[in-house]
Amino acid sequence: MFFRREKASNPSVSQRLDALRKAGFTVTSGAGGVTRVSRGQYAVDLKEANGTLQREERAGILLGAEIGSLVDGGYQKFFRTKTGKQKPALAEELKALHDFEEDVKEALGQESLYNESLGTVSTFYLYDRVKDRDLGGPKRAWE
Repeated sequence: MFFRREKASNPSVSQRLDALRKAGFTVTSGAGGVTRVSRGQYAVDLKEANGTLQREERAGILLGAEIGSLVDGGYQKFFRTKTGKQKPALAEELKALHDFEEDVKEALGQESLYNESLGTVSTFYLYDRVKDRDLGGPKRAWE
């Protein structure tokens, strides 16, 4: 036949991890079946689920042994770990983090979504104007 479609391949988890290593990432196994993928000072934790690798959280910057998630404070972006360590985010770090996330998706064969391809996406948004908005109404300054 002249027109043939290539069969879609579904690589195994070990093949996907090998693809990450070939792309220049450091892949290390952790506790609880979590695999840490890092390059330079950026990292993401992946976990196997239903034969694929899923992100535990968004990628971030390494602060010690922890991954600092990107937080948008409205006035500034910064990286914050679960234990409370914080570091202001620089423009170069945001660009490098975005490139890291896109490279991981490409190596894993995942889709790159349009809105995420436009720039860095924060994990948390902490705007002071929306504080307590889910509790009815925000407390007014004169109250």
